Amino acid sequence: MQKTIKNMFLDKEYFDGWMRSIAQRLDRIEKLCDPSSKQIQTFIMDGEKMLDNFEVCQMLNISKRTLQRYRSSGDLPYQMNKHKTYYKESDVLRFIEQNFDKFRNFKKE
Repeated sequence: MQKTIKNMFLDKEYFDGWMRSIAQRLDRIEKLCDPSSKQIQTFIMDGEKMLDNFEVCQMLNISKRTLQRYRSSGDLPYQMNKHKTYYKESDVLRFIEQNFDKFRNFKKE
């Protein structure tokens, strides 16, 4: 047999404290889930700054699928670390230099 509580009275200060605690947790969760507010954690491998998919897509203004195509074709070297794809910053900058004219001409058409 289940008992139901019909009326429950809480002290206002107690209630407000719980609501503040819940609001703070929701704010932390929202920050973790929002990719635009992603806190970039610099990853360095062999003295080289490494960029993840999100950072490279933003840098090149391309989709994840286009980035995958550059990886598959061998145009953009990458490395895997703990099931995550990383790119050397120098490789990405070299890729931009080599393909700058192609990107510029593509956007003109």
